[in-house]
This record gives sequence, C-alpha cells and structure tokens, in this order.
Amino acid sequence: MDEKFYRVSTYNYSLPEKLIAQNPVVPRDCSRLLFLSKKDGAIEHRRFCNLLDYLVPGDLLVRNNTKVMPSRLIGFKPGMASEVEILLLSPLSTDTWEAMVRPGRRLKPGTSVSLSDGTKIKVESVRDDGLRALSFPPGTDVMDLMDRLGSIPLPPYINSSTAPDESYQTVFAKEATSAAAPTAGLHFTDSLIESIRLKGVEIVDVTLDVGLGTFRPVKEEDLREHPMHLERCRVPEATAAAINKAKKEGRRVIAVGTTSVRTLESMYREGILKHGDTDTSLFIYPGYSFQVIDGMVTNFHLPQSTLLMLVSAFAGYEFTMSAYKEAVSEEYRFFSFGDAMLIL
Repeated sequence: MDEKFYRVSTYNYSLPEKLIAQNPVVPRDCSRLLFLSKKDGAIEHRRFCNLLDYLVPGDLLVRNNTKVMPSRLIGFKPGMASEVEILLLSPLSTDTWEAMVRPGRRLKPGTSVSLSDGTKIKVESVRDDGLRALSFPPGTDVMDLMDRLGSIPLPPYINSSTAPDESYQTVFAKEATSAAAPTAGLHFTDSLIESIRLKGVEIVDVTLDVGLGTFRPVKEEDLREHPMHLERCRVPEATAAAINKAKKEGRRVIAVGTTSVRTLESMYREGILKHGDTDTSLFIYPGYSFQVIDGMVTNFHLPQSTLLMLVSAFAGYEFTMSAYKEAVSEEYRFFSFGDAMLIL
C-alpha cells in the first residue's frame, strides 16, 4: 500500500469553525445525511429520516447502547479561588477512579478537593497523559454521587451549547458506562426506529464504553506508531447469533457508528462473531480488511483523527476525502452534534 496512507497529515482537511455544530438539530432525524455509494461512487444529499430509503427488509442494524455518565463534577480546593472541574472516566478499584482534572497542574498527589455536598476527593497519583487517580471516601457510591451532583460532559469543541443534557444521549441508551456519546446514534428518534423495524430491518445492540481517547489526536506522523486507546466492549449472545445468521444468509450488516464497527471487528474470530466482552485497542485505517460490516452510519470526524482513518478504510481514502470536501462546500454541520453519513 502507498506509504502516504500511513502518514497522519494525509488525513487533514480544512474546516471553517462555523461548521462545528454547537447544538443538535431538533427533531434529531431532521439532520442532514450524506449518502456514499461504494458500488458506483455516487453521492446524494438527503435528510437523516431518509435513511429508510436505503434500507431493505432483512438488513441488520447494529447500534451501541452505551449511556454517557453524568461524570462532570465541580469541586473546590482550599486556597484556590477558581473551581476545579473533574471528569470521571473509569473505575480503577472500588473507591478509586481515573479522571481528567482542570486545572491539573496545581492538583498534585495528596491534594484534596471538596464537592458541594462535602465529599472529599483525594488525588492519589498522576497517570499517563496527565490524568489523575482520584480516591473517594471508603463506601462512597460513586455512581449515585454522579447522579446527584454530576452533569453530562461535552466534547471540548462544543463550547457554547444551550442543549439539555439528554441531547447528548441516544434515545436507546441503557448502560451508563461511557465518558462520551456514540454520536452516530444521536440522529435516531423513537419514531424512526419504529419505522425501521416495520420495514423488516432487524436491530440489535452492542456496548462499547467510549472513553476520552476518541478525542485524542494522533501525535506520531506514522500512524502505525500510534498507541491506540483501550476501550471495553461487549457483544450479547443474541446479538452475535443474529449477526452470524445474517452473514450466513447474505444479508447486510450495517453498523451505527465507529464504536459499533470496532466492537464487531474486535469480536470476530475464527470465522464468526463471538459473544462476550473484551478490551479492544483495534486501530482501523486504510489497508484493513473488514470481516463483519457491509455498511456504516457515521458522523463527520475531526481532521487527522483515528475515526476519520476508520471511515477512510471502509469507504476508500479518495472517496472519503472528496465527500468531506463536498460536505464542507455544502456547509454540513460537523462533529458530535453535526450531520451524518451513510456508506453502503
């Protein structure tokens, strides 16, 4: 394969800041949809509700049912005038969590931060990439604490949103295990899902715990040297059975979002999709051979991101980048609250 596909700079594109969506479209399924046909190279401009026009009876749609934790907490450190922002990421033990803390430079190991209800959190250590290990008082129900005091964190490029917290949750979210949303799923409404089912399309769920690694840039110029972040994913037994049956019968498997894609491709072994759970650091970029999916619903991703590389691997680099160029020209809305693509 051409060496250019291993260079991070190959996946750059110019995006005017005004196209970074700060709020979602209401209703959700009225967002725009850019359709890419791998078969003949056609590009069509539609609305997300028109997804129905591209699905046929027997198709199988796979979505990530993860739910974003209300993991943004505000605390105060003695002697600091400004508040401390804590973003809990994942548990390290019963009473200890990995977290992003701002401002981090002044929160060294041993520092305590108080929350509004008096709970004191202690910085235990500084971890990779400046993350902190934070300990809670023994016996603290951290999930309950988040439900009481926390709010839904938004990606760093969304800095002027007026949308309510539920806007950053899919309507089918179930398991509160993620630090970020599987954003391709944000376009679905209950009524659209019902219409999809009535058309004879099967819908199944997987779960991938989306971490902040999804927003981290690829710092190495040779993407083969990039240490892909680790995320936990799960495939229920019924989901695996349904997908294996669809593949055997020659029916299309269409993944909603890059997180669903990585889950399915990570759990495909020995010629079938396995059920169960695993930690995945699968990094998909051009040259990858897809084993499970035949189509993908996805949002528009950041320049030089691992997500854009995954889309380029599936749709083809030239096709993907020309579609992005057209999306910019047509002023599509980008990133988490933005518009969507369908690739078949």
